[in-house]
Amino acid sequence: MFDLKTFKQKSPQQRFLLILGLVMFAFYLVLGVTLIAWKDMPVTLERNYRIALGVLLIVYAAIRFARVTKQKAD
Repeated sequence: MFDLKTFKQKSPQQRFLLILGLVMFAFYLVLGVTLIAWKDMPVTLERNYRIALGVLLIVYAAIRFARVTKQKAD
């Protein structure tokens, strides 16, 4: 899954892209959880749509995380 040895062997560009991928994963995950949990949002959305969008963002975050962790060392 994640090997510290291959992390050290990557070029600076590959390390940057790995870290950026992890940051974007965290962003989408937090955004999805926030949409589900926040009751008094400034933007009015029905509860069902808000939950659906939150779940969709969490699934997308999981897909991004899977792609980041499955990248092979070049």
